[in-house]
Amino acid sequence: MTDTEGAPAVPERRSRAEVERPGLPSRLALFYRQVISELRKVIVPTRKELITYTSVVIVFVAVIIAIVSVFDYGFTRAVLWVFG
Repeated sequence: MTDTEGAPAVPERRSRAEVERPGLPSRLALFYRQVISELRKVIVPTRKELITYTSVVIVFVAVIIAIVSVFDYGFTRAVLWVFG
């Protein structure tokens, strides 16, 4: 005989079909509440910060364009020199 009185209860496994999910309206409401909650965390930059960030991005992009252009020119010259 097996004594199971002192053993912890094993939770019953349920298939995905048996798990009840909330309905579509409640899921949409939850999504909407989460979106509003995240939007409240957003900090809008001041005009000065916006100008600074924009300038930094434009300068960074210009530098990357210059680097890629130099490499492109160098590789083009090398390929033309090798394959003539």
